[in-house]
Amino acid sequence: MSLEASPIYVSAVVFRNTRGEVLCVRKRGTTAFMFPGGKPEEGESAQQAALREVAEELGMAVPADSLALIDAYLAPAANEAGRDIHATVFASTHLVNEEDIQLTAEIEEYAWVDPSPDAGHSVHLAPLLEKHVFPRLTQH
Repeated sequence: MSLEASPIYVSAVVFRNTRGEVLCVRKRGTTAFMFPGGKPEEGESAQQAALREVAEELGMAVPADSLALIDAYLAPAANEAGRDIHATVFASTHLVNEEDIQLTAEIEEYAWVDPSPDAGHSVHLAPLLEKHVFPRLTQH
């Protein structure tokens, strides 16, 4: 990361289905799949930003008490070369079904991804997922 480029702050949510797969989205005009979420607005907490972004991107109203902090991570930004993201990542206890997901204009597609290291991911994952969160999700 260059000295003059501060990290991009984002909030993200890990949703699972009944098979233990993780919901990943790809924003329009990008190639990497990432967690639903985005940048906080002025005065928003990380949790508030996560809830708002999920509602905007997926049309899902998720109860605030269904979110638990996993951790905060610094990772290379998937869509902005030379920048890092500072991601506050939450896990949701809200199980997601296909009919719950209503993609907005910002989201091109979604995929259910097995976070296991030996899963052989068929989609291009953002570094945050691949290097930081997926290994944490599969620790024993």
